Amino acid sequence: MATKFLELAFTDSVRKAQEHYFGGTQRVPGESAPDPLTDDETQFIQTRDSFYMATVSETGWPYMQHRGGQPGFLRVLSPSQLAFADYKGNRQMLSTGNLAVNNRVCLFLMDYPQRTRLKILGHARVEDARQHPELVAQLAEPAAQRIVERLFFADVVSFDWNCPKYITPRYTAAEVEEAVAPLRRRIAELEAQVKNQS
Repeated sequence: MATKFLELAFTDSVRKAQEHYFGGTQRVPGESAPDPLTDDETQFIQTRDSFYMATVSETGWPYMQHRGGQPGFLRVLSPSQLAFADYKGNRQMLSTGNLAVNNRVCLFLMDYPQRTRLKILGHARVEDARQHPELVAQLAEPAAQRIVERLFFADVVSFDWNCPKYITPRYTAAEVEEAVAPLRRRIAELEAQVKNQS
């Protein structure tokens, strides 16, 4: 767990729960600066085709949203800033509304085949895509630019890699196709051999 993440996550109530269940608490360092993303986090983010984003409503309830796109659609602008283009959707505007009053955000990124997960804490803002066509061009694939409505920018505060325990490996259709393609070719070769022998 990165230093700032530890500081933010291990509140008094969390430490009391640790004490209750485990007889002790993990040490929490004093005030620390935000933790910038390293090459490991950057590479992981750039290969994701989806993530989950949590915001907090005015009534204090968390709200979780899925975002997806081409691998790398969540852009690493710098070690301390992420951005992505937000497409037309169900018009509920829950994440956008929540961020207008509480800019805290948590991104949850999964690599199911490798059983790896990354959590990122930050402060986010939303920009109207109509007012920033140059940013739309930078953040969205050409084919998707016409359906971009908003642009999300997240200033990274910290991150945490979780253990792989209990993550069930799952594969996309493209990953499955890549894995079985050699088998399909070999089956075709064998079928051709059998046909030529008969």
